[in-house]
Parts: sequence; structure tokens; C-alpha cells
Amino acid sequence: MPDPKEAWAFLESSDPISSAEEVQAAIARIASEIEARLAKTYPLVLVVMGGAVVFAGQLLPRLRFPLDLDYVHLSRYGAATRGTAVQWRVKPDESVRGRTVLVVDDILDHGETLRAIRDGLLEMGAQAFYSAVLVEKDLGRRKPLAADFVGLRISDRFVFGCGMDAKGFWRNLPEIRAMRES
Repeated sequence: MPDPKEAWAFLESSDPISSAEEVQAAIARIASEIEARLAKTYPLVLVVMGGAVVFAGQLLPRLRFPLDLDYVHLSRYGAATRGTAVQWRVKPDESVRGRTVLVVDDILDHGETLRAIRDGLLEMGAQAFYSAVLVEKDLGRRKPLAADFVGLRISDRFVFGCGMDAKGFWRNLPEIRAMRES
């Protein structure tokens, strides 16, 4: 059973990265950008479980155009803090064929997961692929793909909050925090 004292101690030994107000402003901006680009396409929006659920829940009500909604579930991390091979847990069905697809994810780290999603969707017949991420890490090097819509750009630290977790803790925070360097 998880220990709440450990969760609180973890929070207390973290650093704030983006306030709840900064996160909300970024989500509002992304919504405007998405609307300007995709409002006439009737897109299929695919939310990447589980981290993007908080971001998507705040983004979708701001999109004032018709869309279809579904989800995909992939993992590179599991319980680890370093990524491994991409594993599809839930793939989309044939509804992607011929569609403009917008994938909503919590973070663009190294880009391997998002690239695997893009490649898989295009193989399944998606007409166009777009991606929106709440956070993109600056790794100081080129990634295998760039997100079309980015909320916040942050330094290369392990972050949590707004759907992202650290050791299973604190997905529910309205702000983004980072583990302290040890």
C-alpha cells in the first residue's frame, strides 16, 4: 500500500517549475492554436493514457469545434524513470483511416513514444497527424519529431504534476514540479 507520508516528503523535496496559472495560460494558448489549425477538419483526438488525461480534460472543453475522441495507451516508462522500448497497450481501431488525427500527450521527452504513435497511426491510414503536448523538455539535441502544439518548454529534469507522475505520486497537482537533483 502506498505511504502518504512518503508522497508528502517527496513533494516537499521538489522544486516548482510552472505554476498552476502558467499551466492554465499555456493550455488556453494551445487551444487557440489548435482551433486555428484544425477547426475545419473534424479531427479524431486521441488522448495518450494515463499521463495526458489531466491535460486533455482541461484542453478539450476549450476546443470549440466538432471532434471525435478516443484514446491510446503506450508505455516506455512503467515504474521506471528512464524509458525503455515502446509497448502498445491499447491501439486505436479503424476509425483513424482517412482522418486527421490529433494526439494529446503530457510530455515530449526524447520523442520515441510520440514517433511510435505517429508511425503507427500513419500505417493505419491516418490522413494527417498532429500532436499537442503540455510540456516539452529541452534536451539540447534534435528529437525524432517535433510536436505541433507545445504548452511549456522546460529544462531536462524529471517533472510531475498535471497528469505526470513521479514514482506514482502527484499526477493530480495543478502545477508542474521537478524532482530535486541529488
